[in-house]
Amino acid sequence: MPKFNLLPAAMVMFAIGLLAIIAVFVLYAAGTTDPSVWLYVAAMLLPIGLGLGIFSVVRRR
Repeated sequence: MPKFNLLPAAMVMFAIGLLAIIAVFVLYAAGTTDPSVWLYVAAMLLPIGLGLGIFSVVRRR
């Protein structure tokens, strides 16, 4: 059974989540008080990517 490496997927999810959080802060600084829901959903990719990254590193050992 081939192994699927989760680390690249985790890194992409973490990066997208980080960019979404930065976008939320930039929008608040620009005066927008209600960003769209998809931006908050994308921001949730940061902790999911972090968790997957930690899981893949621990599983590898």
